[in-house]
Amino acid sequence: MRTSPVCGGGAVEISREYKICVHQSNRSVLHDRPPTNMADYKEAPLATRPKTLEPAEYFDVSPEYRRAEEERGALRSRLKREYQMKLNNPLRKELIEDPALTRWTYARMEMYNHFRPTPKSSLIAGLIGVAPLFILYYVLKTDRDKREQKIKDGTYKRPYRLSY
Repeated sequence: MRTSPVCGGGAVEISREYKICVHQSNRSVLHDRPPTNMADYKEAPLATRPKTLEPAEYFDVSPEYRRAEEERGALRSRLKREYQMKLNNPLRKELIEDPALTRWTYARMEMYNHFRPTPKSSLIAGLIGVAPLFILYYVLKTDRDKREQKIKDGTYKRPYRLSY
């Protein structure tokens, strides 16, 4: 048993049930909470484990990899802080250039200059550009042939008359 100042000094049992204390309208209520250990994560039957929850990603990582990851995180934090300082500067007179946005804009402008036809892009172009034409031709042609056959057999009743 352990007393918890969060629950008003009451006794809270911390055992295999993982009881936690939640305040609701000035009353302390204990709820059961499942363990939140990543190793106890159970995969759904039709879904794979997300890459971010892979145990090897966290437990079997070399110190060099962790250090490199921390350095990348620190660099991202510094760049983000620098950009936020420039953006929120009340005395700013010039535009702030975001290199990622510049690269994205350039890639959007130069998309067709660097396009390479691949089997996938050719298939998509065929399905979007050519297939609808053939499907429309087939539908209109079969409808017309059926109507002409009914006219020849004399079973087609015209919806309107051109003359009396």
